[in-house]
Order: sequence, then structure tokens, then C-alpha cells
Amino acid sequence: MTPETSIYLHIPFCTHRCAYCDFNTYAGQESLIPAYVDALIHEIEFIGRQLSNLSTFNIPTVFFGGGTPSLLSGPQLAAVMDALRAAFAFSSDLEATIEANPGTTSADFLHQIRAAGINRLSFGVQSANVDELHMLERAHDFFDVIQSVKWARQVGFDNLNLDLIYGLPEQTLASWKSTLQRIIALHPEHISAYALTLEHGTPFGHWSQRGLLPLPDPDLAADMYEFAEEFLASNGYVHYEISNWAKNVERSTLNVQRSYVCRHNLQYWRSLPYLGLGAGAHGYANGYRYSNVLRIKTYIDRLANSQFPNLPFPLTSATVNHHRQTERDDMGEYMLNNLRLLIEGVSEEDFKSRFGRELTEAYPKEIEELIRTSLLEKTSEVLETSEVLRLTKRGRLLGNKVFVRFV
Repeated sequence: MTPETSIYLHIPFCTHRCAYCDFNTYAGQESLIPAYVDALIHEIEFIGRQLSNLSTFNIPTVFFGGGTPSLLSGPQLAAVMDALRAAFAFSSDLEATIEANPGTTSADFLHQIRAAGINRLSFGVQSANVDELHMLERAHDFFDVIQSVKWARQVGFDNLNLDLIYGLPEQTLASWKSTLQRIIALHPEHISAYALTLEHGTPFGHWSQRGLLPLPDPDLAADMYEFAEEFLASNGYVHYEISNWAKNVERSTLNVQRSYVCRHNLQYWRSLPYLGLGAGAHGYANGYRYSNVLRIKTYIDRLANSQFPNLPFPLTSATVNHHRQTERDDMGEYMLNNLRLLIEGVSEEDFKSRFGRELTEAYPKEIEELIRTSLLEKTSEVLETSEVLRLTKRGRLLGNKVFVRFV
């Protein structure tokens, strides 16, 4: 059993499902929140009992994602945190993050969750432009963002992420520049910026297929990405992952104790284990890749009626899909995840330690071709003892062409 395993908790409630969203979220089911919290605590307790026969490990990070986790009340979130503490051993420097929508949080709520042990906030800002927010069907405006950040600072949050989306239909480079300028004026410790993807099954995907929604211009989206790289770097943010920037990052290594990198997401990107709890949550632990049932009511019923079946850790009565990872599965996912890290990349030393073989032995043709086409590079500036394989500047823009080679 690995000494550190993170925890992701999915809170699938929203007051409104945005037209671009393909996450497992449901609007208009807030009446189920109390029963859902009970079921979530039940799942936590069950896994805690599973672990009673296994070696104890520390929990370095907890992440409440959604959905809109801030729709839960302060006492409800405190109850979940208490259940986690009772079932698991938190690291002394625990990072506990909650996603929240600007305009859905009050100073009192933020004070309550800070007192409960949540110490990192991730606000879904998406844009500072009112027309773009309207197009994305977001309920907040930028004043709500300013107010939410102000309240967060007042109650003691010193680690804030602001989440952005670029490459929107009819978005201009000037608008994107304005959004970034207004964002850095709020001095967040961390910024995430993701290109809009038109997912099948969403209203945006449907409208684009019917010609009712202009497709994002990929060249313009690339210009926006490159501007973000330059602008954020000039304002003290280090681009440490394809879509993420943080302050206080050493450019030669990701020292998590002194920087504001998202330690929870690092657990994913470093291909380390994490528990997925809640409806639709995915997890990876004890050699299993698994996922929970999607529907809220079904999740509640499964946990409420659980007879605590004799399942191997970390599977529960809420689990609907699971499989044992093969070494080839693990190697491919390791490459996909670690190559997203722009500073660390893939360490030849770490790869050999995990899989017992040389990196160039596992992927000889793929690596040779990707280096030859200037999508990957080898460098020794990160680790003195090992070469590192990482994306070039060109590879960052064409990441999918790289990742597909390791699937």
C-alpha cells in the first residue's frame, strides 16, 4: 500500500446545468442533499473499515469537486470533513480544496468551511466579460468574483485558484487579454485556463452540429494560449502544467511545500493513487481503476441499503465499474499524465523504478519520432541523476498528437 493516497469527493448538485458542461451534475435535485451527505459519510466509513486490515497511509489532499460543492451548507461540509478525519490519517500539511461558483458563497459560509479545515478555494470564474458569461449561462458577474475573493481573504484563505475558459465562440483576443488582466489584479495564487471543448451530448455540442453555434477558431485559441503563457509569466506565475499556472514555483522542480501548485491534481499527473467518493466519482487505488454509479438517488439507495459486502479495497456497494490495471495500462497512463507536467515531465529514473525497464525500451519508436518532430525534448536541467522527457513549446500546442502515441 502506498503511503499517500488522495481523496476526491464528487458533489453532483447544480442550480443550473450550463450548456457546455458534460460533468456528472444534476439541477433541481437539491432536496436530496441531506440524504446524499449521509450516503457520502456512509461510503467514507465503509472504506475506513476496509482499511482496518491494511497498512495505514496518510491523506495529503482532499478535493470537493462537482457540480457545485458550495451548495452544501457549512455544517454539512464540516460533517464530511469530520468523517474523513475519523476514517483516515490526514497529513500535517493537508491541502483541502473546494470548488465554488462566485455569487454562491457568503462570508459566513467561507468562515465555516475554513474552520472545518478546508484551506484552498477554486472559483469557477470562466471569464470577466459579461457577454461571454451570459453565453456560457453562468449566473455570476465579475463583481461577484471580486466580492467572493474579498470575503475569502477576510476569513483567512491564502490559497486561491481562479478557473478560466478560453477559445469561446466569438471570443476575441482583446477580450481574453482583458479577462487575464482583471484576474491577476485579484492576486490569486493559482490560475487554471482550459480551452473550450464542444462535448457530444451537451447543448453546445448539439448546437454546433446544427450550425447554430460558431465553432471556436483553433488558430485564435492557440494565440490566446500563447498570450496567457507570456502574460502570466511576466506577472510571476510559472506554467507548471499544460493548463495551470502557480506562484512560488521553482523552475527546476515542483517543490510542493513552498509553492502554490495544486497538490491534489499533482497526485493525478504523477499517476499516484486517489480514492473517488460520491456519485459518478472515479478512483485509482490498490491496482484498481473504478467508478461509482452516476445517479444521485441510486447512489443514496446503494449506500443506505448496503450490507457491507466483502469487497476488496477500495470498492464499495456504489461501485459499478472496475478493472485491474495491467502494467501496459499503467505505463500508458503514466506517460499521458506526467507529460502534462511542463517542468517535471517523465523522469527516466522514475519510470525505471516503477516499471523495471528503460523508458526508451518501452517506447522506442514513439519517443524517437516525437523528438525528431520537435514535440518532445530530453533535458537534464531538472534532475542531476536522470534525464527528463517533456513537451516542447510546440508540443504544448499539439499535445494530443503526443498523447495519442501512448494510448
